[in-house]
Amino acid sequence: MRLNGKTAHVTGAGAGIGRAIALRFAREGARVLVTDVDGDAAGRTAEAIRAAGGIAMEHTADVRDVNAINTALDAAEAAYGGLDIQVSNAATKARQPFLDMTPAFWRDVLEINLTGVFLVGQAAARRMVKHGRGGRIINVASNSGIFGGRGRAAYGASKAGVINLTQTMAIELAEHGILVNAVGPGPTQVDDPPQPLMPSVAARMPLKRFGQPEEIAAAALFLASDDCSFVTGQVLMADGGFTTAGIMEG
Repeated sequence: MRLNGKTAHVTGAGAGIGRAIALRFAREGARVLVTDVDGDAAGRTAEAIRAAGGIAMEHTADVRDVNAINTALDAAEAAYGGLDIQVSNAATKARQPFLDMTPAFWRDVLEINLTGVFLVGQAAARRMVKHGRGGRIINVASNSGIFGGRGRAAYGASKAGVINLTQTMAIELAEHGILVNAVGPGPTQVDDPPQPLMPSVAARMPLKRFGQPEEIAAAALFLASDDCSFVTGQVLMADGGFTTAGIMEG
């Protein structure tokens, strides 16, 4: 019950990593606002939390729509009395070769993955400042924000932006008692049915396997917990060692 009495908002919580974070935070005692662009998916996550004895409400919200974000946060504040933890997870993984990439595709990925993190983080931080009891903001980055990858010009740029945004938010919000960090997933098994790990990925991963959404949720839990009291502006890479590996053989 490391989050007992806290209120958390998780975006993109209808499936995958976001769903795992919402479920884990609820098991740790948090009241969870579940938002997703897919309202039915958000409802399923919230119902799973309630069925397990937790507290949750769901809202349909596109992270590019600041009015929808504020409506959801207003409802959570009215029901739960403030916001303590913000997890900005909503993202698109869409890929397109660089030479074929259209300006519209580029803008769409950046709007969801980076502008969405800015809009949600700003709305959440303003509420935390107003209530005057500090808070935690956790942005979901990626190892693609550190390394290049085929077809990921837009995605990688957006996640690199999330990392720098996290650092800047940490500096500016520290005076308000708000700690801002990021979790950086590596290859994570969110597909159904599960897909095999590509040999090119396994060749530079010491753990040589996909991560599970629950493992990313565990990293996010640390960043949201009281154990993370002197850490801000950092990226916790939960990636099986991918970003630390160089030449592993010979």
